[in-house]
Amino acid sequence: MTTGSKPKKPEWLKVKLTTGDNYREIKDMMRSKTLHTVCEEARCPNIFECWANRTATFMILGDICTRACRFCAVKTGLPTELDLQEPERVADAAVQMNLRHCVVTSVARDDLKDGGASIFAATIKAIRAKLPLCSVEVLIPDFMGNWDALKTVMDAKPDILNHNVETVERLSDRVRAKAKYRRTMELLRRAKEMAPDIPTKSSIMLGLGETMEEIHRTMDDLREEDVNILTLGQYLQPTSSHLNVVRYVHPDEFAQLKKDGLAKGFSHVESAPLVRSSYHAHEQVQSAAAHATATV
Repeated sequence: MTTGSKPKKPEWLKVKLTTGDNYREIKDMMRSKTLHTVCEEARCPNIFECWANRTATFMILGDICTRACRFCAVKTGLPTELDLQEPERVADAAVQMNLRHCVVTSVARDDLKDGGASIFAATIKAIRAKLPLCSVEVLIPDFMGNWDALKTVMDAKPDILNHNVETVERLSDRVRAKAKYRRTMELLRRAKEMAPDIPTKSSIMLGLGETMEEIHRTMDDLREEDVNILTLGQYLQPTSSHLNVVRYVHPDEFAQLKKDGLAKGFSHVESAPLVRSSYHAHEQVQSAAAHATATV
């Protein structure tokens, strides 16, 4: 954990609490179907806004992660279950929510031979079968470099393949558990080679001690692998046992980084303090599709 005095949280990071009927309905539905969301498990600051707007990111493969990344609030340990019926329940929830864009992520399941890739593929297929007009985005782990597992996911044809680099190369080993910066870049490259028409996406957290030069270098590395969509947001320390925030990045800097990212060739850049990987995801898929049409 980073030591030293902590910077004071600025006013622009205050989150509006909105717990209306949609929020309560989604929360009750998730409990009734024994489903998990990364919104809750990772303590996302946008949960109230997104759930009020009937948007949620499903977290499959249980709620216990086999890794212990030093930025993440998800529980860690040895998972005990593999729920083969989970894809159908996720699809049923997507139907109940009448989603037009569905985001599916997972804990890391390094205990499984394929890292859970087959469950990702089954979930994509189940949503498509029950909600044909709904686009599906998957935010996957790195499968420990198992490229056959990646192919299983790509063959299911998600509308967007998301894998987060999380931070700059210099900080990667300290911030992430087991995940490697260069493996992330290789995964994104291989995903695009397997399915050139599927947009790829990644995310960078700011405020962990990275420099602007390193952020731009990471952007360049992502563009080198033909990543289409980039999200940038402020790292927020979930508990006292996680990495401290080194600094709070001003909204004006995020705005400039959005301009920089677009200038580097990303089709869509979402950049603001409270942005998370799935924030405004429905807008990102529309932007990526429009960009693909414009470049044909």
